[in-house]
Amino acid sequence: MTADITQLVRAAGDGDRAALKTLFDTVYAELKRLAHRQLAASPNPTLNTTALVHETYLKLIRPEALKLNDRGHFFAIAAKAMRQIVVDQARRKLATKRGAAALPVTLDERIVADATEPLQLAHLDDALAGLEQLDPRLAELVELRFFAGLSVEQVAELRDVAPRTVIRDWRRARAYLFDSVNSAAG
Repeated sequence: MTADITQLVRAAGDGDRAALKTLFDTVYAELKRLAHRQLAASPNPTLNTTALVHETYLKLIRPEALKLNDRGHFFAIAAKAMRQIVVDQARRKLATKRGAAALPVTLDERIVADATEPLQLAHLDDALAGLEQLDPRLAELVELRFFAGLSVEQVAELRDVAPRTVIRDWRRARAYLFDSVNSAAG
């Protein structure tokens, strides 16, 4: 099945729209799980999991988004697209709350699950954008772990590295995000 998904990802990346549709049909349930995880923290989301998956599909069918390499890259791009949609929604909500008070933000293993406030999501997104400028590989790791909900072992398998490499990178990414989020909140 993984080989089939990788072939579909590559065909979709080459511009084959039928392959993209087949790919989404094949991974739809997994994308719904990712979407559910993304929205679990929102107390009153305006999107449901199905809508988020469909919004993600619309983001991914753009030609510039289809530079895909393999299954892992597809899920990383999908998680990033979902994160952008959820953060954009949170920023719109913040924009309507003029003068919203800054909330203290902490970063730990449950940041996504606990990120019920739009301001927390905005700070996390800003910190992740900074990390992406410094080290895109670490930013992708955060997206895979936090936003896609993958385990250390799953990320190691996707990246074809040892789990201890993922753990070491995970510590570095968390330290950077912790410092960035706390300085933005303070």
